[in-house]
This record gives sequence, structure tokens and C-alpha cells, in this order.
Amino acid sequence: MKAPKTVYVCTECDHQSPKWLGQCPSCGSWNTLVEETYRAPATAAKGLASAKKVGGAKAMTFSQIEKVDCIRMSTGIGEFDRVLGGGLVLGSAVLLAGEPGIGKSTLLMQLCGKASKEYTILYVSGEESGGQLRLRAQRLGVDSSEVMVLTETDMDTVLSEYERISPDVVIVDSIQTMVLQSVQSSAGSITQVRECATAFISRAKEDGASIILVGHVNKEGGIAGPKVLEHMVDAVLHFEGDRSQCHRIIRAIKNRYGSTNEIGVFEMTDAGLEEVENPSAMLLLGRPVGVSGSSAVCLLEGTRPIIAEIQALVTKTVYPAPKRMADGIDYNRMSLLLAVLEKRLGLRFSQCDVYLNVVGGLRVDEPAADAAIALALISSIKDVPVPPGLLVCGEVGLSGEIRAVSAPEQRAKEAERIGFNSVAFPKRSLSHKPIKLDGVKTVGIAGVFDLLNLLPREERQ
Repeated sequence: MKAPKTVYVCTECDHQSPKWLGQCPSCGSWNTLVEETYRAPATAAKGLASAKKVGGAKAMTFSQIEKVDCIRMSTGIGEFDRVLGGGLVLGSAVLLAGEPGIGKSTLLMQLCGKASKEYTILYVSGEESGGQLRLRAQRLGVDSSEVMVLTETDMDTVLSEYERISPDVVIVDSIQTMVLQSVQSSAGSITQVRECATAFISRAKEDGASIILVGHVNKEGGIAGPKVLEHMVDAVLHFEGDRSQCHRIIRAIKNRYGSTNEIGVFEMTDAGLEEVENPSAMLLLGRPVGVSGSSAVCLLEGTRPIIAEIQALVTKTVYPAPKRMADGIDYNRMSLLLAVLEKRLGLRFSQCDVYLNVVGGLRVDEPAADAAIALALISSIKDVPVPPGLLVCGEVGLSGEIRAVSAPEQRAKEAERIGFNSVAFPKRSLSHKPIKLDGVKTVGIAGVFDLLNLLPREERQ
């Protein structure tokens, strides 16, 4: 057997190089090559000979392939099922990633407590001892007698127990701690993560078990390990949130069996994670009345409308270059809106510091929030409060026009449910399908000039 040698593997595309390079010659990424120990496989001739003996699969048409139903199992956590598209698909692999301490292990332990009543669950932990897991289960009120726990990092032992138990769901916390003895590299390396994940996923496809892999994140916020790991699994979920706040959001980055626009909202409490079935009311809790710089917008996260509060603070600067800060809003989008308002309305934002914030730690990416952001900026620089019962939606163009948004009626119904009495939508959206709601007044806006008319007339002079 040949002795192992050192190679450098790209974390983005898995390209191998005999020496370290600053830029990957395959994908062009910078500083992505890491050192790995590699043992050469069997010769190509030997591998070809064995392949001829075994025989390969034959190509078939779609009509010849046996039809398979997409069977889902409910995890007992409604917000988690929503992000997955209705529950775990049998034979699927899900990658759950998030920063340390965000609540990944807490969520999965609660999932064990709810789903173990109907399904056999194997919880594989490579980071905690059995005693630590039992303490967490007791704190979360999980019946530990119904959950199979294995504290092991050796893949051979884990797969042996998998064969013995034949579970319906396997949770691996985390994939970076698993070690395959046949691979000559340390735990968490690119090769180990790829090979261990391949072993779990292949078993899931053969036996129909659902696999949930917990993934670490690196300092840039990406999932640690090879980029190919995200391509191998069926769904990639990101667990987001600020550890200084109690709210957590699960967002689907990839989902072969459902939408990638859905989100699940949770609140971290002493008893674990609690589902937030009404995120709009949560995000608007404590909204100030009669204070300038606050506006409301209805965003669509998949099929769920969520009303968020946009806050703006515009104040005279004391610096040669005005300060700009945005939390939850893209910085470049903020700069674009400031330029449009200064050019079209003559508002001197260039002489002011500007701070933007989305309450609750929510990240706003939908262009429909442009009009609400612009209204909050206008309200703050003029120091005129926005009417508390007003909700605004619309995309702002470079000419100052406000373009149409999707699903205006669905947004208006959510506004009515929360208690808003008027909504301002682009005139183009209202012309396609007029909104007829008894408790909500609709206002059409065509450009940023119409945003000024939304403020109280007696105060905006």
C-alpha cells in the first residue's frame, strides 16, 4: 500500500493541488486551499475490472421507473415542518447549520421529544456526553426513555448501531465530529466531512430513513467543510438570530421537496424554543406612537405575510463625512434610496447621519420594502410621525417611481388582521386587482412625491 501524501484541497470546489496556492485554479476562489492527508486509491485497472464483474445500472425512460410517493413525517414542531415544506421526507438528508450557541441542539432535542412518540429516533452526539444530553432532556421536558442516544464519533460504530436499531430518523450532532477510520485525516477535515456525510446519505437513500446533520459555520458565516456538502443533501437550513435577543429564525437555503422562501420563527425561553405563530404581532410589540422615523411594511416570506417595523434616524452630522449604518437592510440599497430621495425630493441627506434598523433582528431583502424605508427616512428628516394605522409597500425605482408588488390583497388582509386601517400600495398593483376590505382604506401611490402626502398635512410644512 502506498504511503499517504499531503495535498491541498479547495473548500469551495474540492479541487486538489500538490502545493498550496493563493487562488484555486479550478473555481478562482482565494485562500480556500487547506492541507489534507491523502492516500491513493486502488489502481484504475483494478477498479475497472471489479466494475466489469459487478455490472452497472442500465438507462431507462421515466415511464419505466417505478413511481415513488413523497411521504412526509411530521416532526411535531409546526414552524420546523413549515420550513421543510410539510415535514421530513422519508429517505432525505437535511443539513442544519448555525452559529455556536444559537439553539441547534436545543431544537433537535425538542424534536426528539415530540417525534419519538411515533417514530424511532437515534440521536448521535459527538460533542456531548450522555449525562449532558440527559440533563438537557430533563430541562426541556423530553421523555428520555423513548429516545435512543449514542455518544460516539467513530463512523463504524455508528453505522453498526444504525443497522441494529433501524431508526426512522437519525440526528448527527455534528457531522464535523464524525471520523471514518479508513480516511487518513483528522476529524472536521474536508475529506472526513465529505466521506462521513456520503456514508449517512447513502444509508438514508437505501433504507428510507431521514437524516438530520448538524453543521458548524466558519468565521465568514458559511458552513464549515467542503462546499459539495451542501450539494449532497436534500435541504439546507440556516438557524439565524442574535444571541443577545430571544428571537430565532430558520430559513431554507436549499430544499428539493419544498419552497426556499419559507421561514420558521421561534422564541428562546428558559424552557427551550417556543414557536411564534404570529410573527407580525411579535415584531410590532412595543412600537412607539407619535414618534418620527417609524413605518410598517408587509413582507412575504414564502406563503406567510409578515409585518415588520422599519426605523430610521436622520440627524445633522458633526463629521466631515456623514455616517451611514444599516441593520437588517442592505447597505447599498439604503445608499440607493438616499440618492433617489435627495435627487427627486431635494432632501439634504448628504448633510446628515443616517441610521436604519429593522426591529426584531429580521433581515429585509424584498424590494417591496423600499417605499416603507423611504417613508421612514422622510418622516425622520422632517420630524413628522407616520400615522400609526398606515402600512406602505412598493419598490422604488431610480426615477422616483414606485413599482408594483406581488400579492397586494394578501398583504392587505394581514394588515387588517393586525389592526391597520389604511394601506398604501402602488397604483399599478391596485389597477390589476382592486382590494375590497371593509376595515382597510387603500391609497394608491405612483412615486416618492406621493409619500409626502401620506404624512399629516398640518405637520409636514
